[in-house]
Amino acid sequence: MYKILIADKLAQQGIDLINATEGFEAVVKTGISEEELSSIIGDYDGLIVRSATQVTEKVLENTGNLKGVARAGVGVDNINIPEATRKGVLVMNTPGGNTLSAAEHTMALMLALSRNVVPACNKMKSGGWDRKLYVGNQLNNKVLGVIGLGRIGMAVIRMASGFNMKIMGYDPFSIPTQAENFGVQITDSLEEIYKNADYLTMHIPRNKNTENLISKEQLEMMKPTARIVNCARGGIINEDDLYDALENNVIAGAALDVYNEEPPENRRFEKLENSLVTPHLGASTEEAQIGVAVEAAEVLMDSIKGGPIKNAINAPAVSESAPKIIKSYSELAQKVGRLMNVLKAGRIKKVVLEYRGTIANEDVTPLKTSFSIGLLQQNFDVQVNIVNAGFLARERGISIDEVKNEDCTNFSSCFTAKVSTEIGDYSVTGTLFDDNIMKIVSINGYETEFTPSGLIMLALYKDRPGVIGSIGTACGKYQINIGTMSVGRKGGKAMMALSLDQNLGKEAQKALDEVESVEKYTVCDFE
Repeated sequence: MYKILIADKLAQQGIDLINATEGFEAVVKTGISEEELSSIIGDYDGLIVRSATQVTEKVLENTGNLKGVARAGVGVDNINIPEATRKGVLVMNTPGGNTLSAAEHTMALMLALSRNVVPACNKMKSGGWDRKLYVGNQLNNKVLGVIGLGRIGMAVIRMASGFNMKIMGYDPFSIPTQAENFGVQITDSLEEIYKNADYLTMHIPRNKNTENLISKEQLEMMKPTARIVNCARGGIINEDDLYDALENNVIAGAALDVYNEEPPENRRFEKLENSLVTPHLGASTEEAQIGVAVEAAEVLMDSIKGGPIKNAINAPAVSESAPKIIKSYSELAQKVGRLMNVLKAGRIKKVVLEYRGTIANEDVTPLKTSFSIGLLQQNFDVQVNIVNAGFLARERGISIDEVKNEDCTNFSSCFTAKVSTEIGDYSVTGTLFDDNIMKIVSINGYETEFTPSGLIMLALYKDRPGVIGSIGTACGKYQINIGTMSVGRKGGKAMMALSLDQNLGKEAQKALDEVESVEKYTVCDFE
């Protein structure tokens, strides 16, 4: 009999499913301490948690029979994934269970903003009756700007289409094929969305590229009648700038379900009539709670029985039995994917992976998966791994072709990724020296040689005397230490790869912007 411990409050349907499955038993023990959980966890084959229970290193000291941990929800910040991986414990989540709930909440907030539902309700409850004061607006024929066309963004588009809204879509990474079916006007320009949208909603992860994506500058581009809804992540909108914009009627309204800090210490938005705030209710529906409970039970039981592994956060891309060359090249392929993600500009149209030399004689399936993980991860708010990498790529309309060639001119073997976007073509080639030393040896045709680890800055510049010194001076002035340097030259231009001890701050970036011959630079964090 497999025993599954339920450590947090879970919808009864998930518990019932476990108990109704032959060979499984659910044991509910909620609110237990770290000490108690660590003392009993080894007696269970599986563990289901939500956000309250902390699965710490101490909890995972003696895993015993434990085979998997399932999070009934998306976030896994409360689970020590590195320690679980070291102990061979699979960690899974349930990213699909809240899609419709989050999309519906977005629409609910949009409608509530449009029809002044909350202030009108409060007025009437206090004894008032003023229909003229709360005249609203229809969604029909209005322009909806959607930033981020993943699962939730596309669900919002489907719902908004039913209101006959004109939809503009932006995604910096790729465009799902089904977006065309809903008549979405795809744009490459966020500025175009800001200027034209009557309603704006974003469904993107929070990372260094999206933090403060919407600040004073973007808010001032918008129509004075525009309204913003954020059910994605706190920090995507600069809250100080949004408050000022609402207070000064720069835009007509905003609805927030997520915040920089949760719960927010500053409750100022509650004072504004043109703002609507809810306490992170995007996934808070009975159906969503049932959905994640059932999904958590299903994925955990499947993994325990040795069935298909779904939604695994820490599933390895390469099996332990794989040849050494495949293990090494898989690690390299993931780093090439990560580099390509920061190198390329525009949305991906086509991907081709080339395997040359001795690697072409091997089963290279893990390399494709590893490359996909590196390429995709920074663009998703779920962990990308061997289980979902292919699905997520297909969902976003990305197809990956593969070419094998036993000939390799300069190396015994090499791996090349070529990506085409609407802006241009990009290529990265990597190889292994002595079967385990990873090197990037070509970027967009520029010959380089650097190890893909730590922080690497790539700079494209006109090949003139003094440019290397100017770049070094700009970095040194702001205490950015350079470890190694590699330069490739062709056609009057050069590509420089610098390993940095710390990332570029705003001052260093400004100094590099002022180096006349530098056309473009970017930093890739390989860790």
